[in-house]
Amino acid sequence: MSWYSAYAFLLLIPLFGLIVLWFLFRRKSAQAFMRFSSLQVIKAAHRGLRSQLVYVPWVLKVLALIFVIIALARPRESMTKVKRNVEGIDIVVALDISDSMLIEDMKPENRLEASKKTIKEFIEQRVSDRIGLVVFSGESYTRVPLTLDYPVLLQNLSEVKTSKNIKMGTAIGMALANSVSRLKDSVAKSRIVIFLTDGENNSGTIDPKTAIDLAKQEGIKVYSIGMGKDGQARLPVTTVNPFGQRIKTYRPIHSKINEALLGSMAQETGGKYFRAITSNALDNVFGEINQLERTKIESNEYTKYEEKFFTWLIWALAFYFVGVLLSHSFLRRGP
Repeated sequence: MSWYSAYAFLLLIPLFGLIVLWFLFRRKSAQAFMRFSSLQVIKAAHRGLRSQLVYVPWVLKVLALIFVIIALARPRESMTKVKRNVEGIDIVVALDISDSMLIEDMKPENRLEASKKTIKEFIEQRVSDRIGLVVFSGESYTRVPLTLDYPVLLQNLSEVKTSKNIKMGTAIGMALANSVSRLKDSVAKSRIVIFLTDGENNSGTIDPKTAIDLAKQEGIKVYSIGMGKDGQARLPVTTVNPFGQRIKTYRPIHSKINEALLGSMAQETGGKYFRAITSNALDNVFGEINQLERTKIESNEYTKYEEKFFTWLIWALAFYFVGVLLSHSFLRRGP
């Protein structure tokens, strides 16, 4: 409860001052003397109910005045409603899961795990955006369609790994076309693809230029990210010996990112190209994307007040009239 005119409570100060003065004056003027040979008879006399309640009308009238002051202070209850208009973004994350993503040049383990960690943190920062997950190697498939169910999305993301059941290679054109197809029917005002890869297009039936044209036609922006360093690297290979033990060895591999292609994907669609050679750089890339593509939220706050002073006035009138009634009937003083 709040008070619109709380300064009205200052009226209580003169009211209580007058009550104290009246009480002192009444007590002094009401003094009388009478001589008795003994006070035993008076002490033994029983005070009637009427004499015990003689001040009740006076108390009721004082309470009535106090309630009037409370009513003047305008007590009221407020009810606030916040209306949020959310303009969400539809996002598809296209993640390369080719074997080269296992190269151990990014923390916490390799390129793939670094990507998953950063994507997870990015998802956790979104508010009401639908997010989908597309994975690709020599071919592409949708792991999670556009959804607001972030727990399901994060669970699927945690289970992503390289697979021998998918064609080897890097099908950039197919992955981008697949991502665009997931967004083309979206009615969101902002639609983007975050594309992570560490290789060149060397597989798939769709040319990257064709996929870029599709994204342009649909008005979909592409933020492309080149993962890891170029040059010679070591690819971990795990084998199982005759005793059932897993043994990790390394074989040399040449890692090369087609920056011209990734830059073209971003530039022609209105997005941006980033190069991330460390896990910290990857975190910064997603941080920048998060700033570039923020959910638009408009909040309108409405406060409704319900006045409560009328209830206090009713009680004030009730107390006053009861006090007047008692003072002129059962508790009347004088003849």
